[in-house]
Amino acid sequence: MNEGIKTSLIAEENTRHVGALQHDYDALGETLSRNGLDIEQLTKQAEAFEVTVPSWGVGTGGTRFARFPGEGEPRNIFEKVEDCAVINQLSRCTSRVSPHFPWDRVDDFSELRQHADRFGLSWDSVNSNTFQDQPGQEHSYKYGSLSHTSQAVRDQAVAHNLECIEYGLELGSNIITVWIADGSNHAGQQHFQRAFERYLESAREIYAALPDQWQMHLEHKMFEPAFYSTVIQDWGSSILAAMELGEKARSLVDLGHHAPNVNIEMIVSRLIQFGKLGGFHFNDSKYGDDDLDAGSLHPYQQFLIFNELTDAEYRQVEGFNPSYMLDQSHNVTDPVESLVNSAIEVQRSYIKSLIVDRKALYGYQDTNDALMASNTLKAAFNMDVSPILAMARFRQGGAIEPIAAFRGSKYRQQVAKARPSTGGGGSGIV
Repeated sequence: MNEGIKTSLIAEENTRHVGALQHDYDALGETLSRNGLDIEQLTKQAEAFEVTVPSWGVGTGGTRFARFPGEGEPRNIFEKVEDCAVINQLSRCTSRVSPHFPWDRVDDFSELRQHADRFGLSWDSVNSNTFQDQPGQEHSYKYGSLSHTSQAVRDQAVAHNLECIEYGLELGSNIITVWIADGSNHAGQQHFQRAFERYLESAREIYAALPDQWQMHLEHKMFEPAFYSTVIQDWGSSILAAMELGEKARSLVDLGHHAPNVNIEMIVSRLIQFGKLGGFHFNDSKYGDDDLDAGSLHPYQQFLIFNELTDAEYRQVEGFNPSYMLDQSHNVTDPVESLVNSAIEVQRSYIKSLIVDRKALYGYQDTNDALMASNTLKAAFNMDVSPILAMARFRQGGAIEPIAAFRGSKYRQQVAKARPSTGGGGSGIV
């Protein structure tokens, strides 16, 4: 079993940076103090922040055209857990892992849970897969799954989701995320209303099997692989389905599953207002579902989303407790490095949202002072909170400079010796 990066190496790396960090931290503390903010309180909130890592994210992704396997990429869920542990070692804000079945199915889930326990990791939302056929599968999902015209196919898809719930129970999860690829590629191929009715009928069976304290998160996607219509294509369809199913059904927001220029932060506000925000898949997008690193293209939009989330916390909205997860595809970067970077960028947006002068913002909103309302948000967004994030990592045993520490550890080269290449470039993700 790979033991990750030696703590002594991280500590040695930190000694080279701790002096500069303390200087920058003290300077930022003085700036924040002038605005009535306590840097120590913000650092504690940074230390408490968590964003989940997807098990599939630590493998090399791909496009519809090709996949180029990376050096030492994990071959199974046990090795994925080892890579996830390294991400948490460095970032100290990713102690939970989200598995995907049947990719991550094992014979002994108690062994898998113990394996994660050894690394200080726990399990978040379980994800079902009815968007591709598996070896030995009786019925194909080529023309849909939960909304398929065939009852036998729908029954098979429901049964798989019920299996995922059972796996989640063994791992200690309490959420199942359901995303389907169902839809159509040609006008007239599918009766829109009947397809949605069949989806709801299938989803009700899954919902009825939810254990106590569980939630069912419904993930929408604008297009792909169905390019003409998608059964759960936007937040409207998602919230309608969640409202039909019941209190434990919530909508999940993937930042890449929206058309360009869609106001995602307003969608988040609507879902909060009606108690249907389940959680997030954080990433970034250029045109739609590009699965780019979180905050790599649209950091201000990510900040504005967190502004809505922090506003809900500030107003103490009842039942507000969304889950945060990364969901990315890494084609040209090291997955560990990208996920570390992304986790920190999500954490950065959260901390920046905490320093918004909310009372002033409300005042400008109430008096229709558009410029000052915008400037109030920009003042928080433009504040460099890097010293807070680095100090939070340092105090928890993480790396002040995570990428430098990772590269200095030679972790990728070491695991490559024990993990032979997974093969040539096919299309699709691992």
